[in-house]
Amino acid sequence: MTDDSARTWVEAEWLDSLDEELEMEIDDLLISKELAFISRHEHAQGAELDRKVYFHELLRMQAELVKLQDWVQAEGKKVVVIFEGRDAAGKGGVIKRITQRLNPRVARVVALPAPSEREKSQWYFQRYVPHLPAAGEMVLFDRSWYNRSGVERVMGFASEDQVEEFFNDVPEFERMLVRSGITLIKYWFSITDQEQQLRFLMRIHDPLKQWKLSPMDLESRKRWEDYTKAKEETFERTNIPEAPWFIVEGNDKKRARLNCIGHLLSKLPYAEVPHETIHLPERVFNPDYERKVLPDELYVPERF
Repeated sequence: MTDDSARTWVEAEWLDSLDEELEMEIDDLLISKELAFISRHEHAQGAELDRKVYFHELLRMQAELVKLQDWVQAEGKKVVVIFEGRDAAGKGGVIKRITQRLNPRVARVVALPAPSEREKSQWYFQRYVPHLPAAGEMVLFDRSWYNRSGVERVMGFASEDQVEEFFNDVPEFERMLVRSGITLIKYWFSITDQEQQLRFLMRIHDPLKQWKLSPMDLESRKRWEDYTKAKEETFERTNIPEAPWFIVEGNDKKRARLNCIGHLLSKLPYAEVPHETIHLPERVFNPDYERKVLPDELYVPERF
């Protein structure tokens, strides 16, 4: 491969990387005219982040996340990152950007469904414990045991006694995790009432997003103040020195992504792990080998 062809190939790979991000951004471009007007009105307060700056910083941070991943694996670290917050606050988008270029065997996402009848009879934390990381792993909880002080409490799925027991237990549970060698980082994504309404409207009017709307999401609109009270008590009773809460302002999705990823990188003392130089071995050619011709029906039709 010549220098020019190698440079062309690298440029193509970078464009593919940008295309991946643009594919995830495309939902923001599919807003109806009515919702686009609302969006412009709601976001007129602050200057929009320049797209070049956003992409440059995102790709730079994702490169750092790869270094972090290598460090976690090489040093046998155990990392848990919790993502909580309002519905439609942007947690999923941040998680996607964090894991986009990482090895899923090292950095995995845990998003548990509603508990089964059997799980409801277990010790509350029991269903989460099997998902905790072993050495060399990083686990991102897309919602976590804080369901108990949030949705379960507000929606009446947990009694006041169960909530009180949770508040009494969770600080010591998290201290146990930290004492076991786990680094525990907790993020709460916050958005305004108006911004959540806008994002719900976007989901209702966008067929590609309607799957994101659950009955619990819709119910949360009516119970905004109840969720606020639940959040305030959660902070008051679970913001411990060993595992403090960090609030991410999520009204601006792109800024929230960069701010959260940058903060996560700052909370871990990772260093670049030296790797041996990789050499691609020469292809072995066997003059007696003849490749078989496979039947046409095995191939996916090339329509594009």
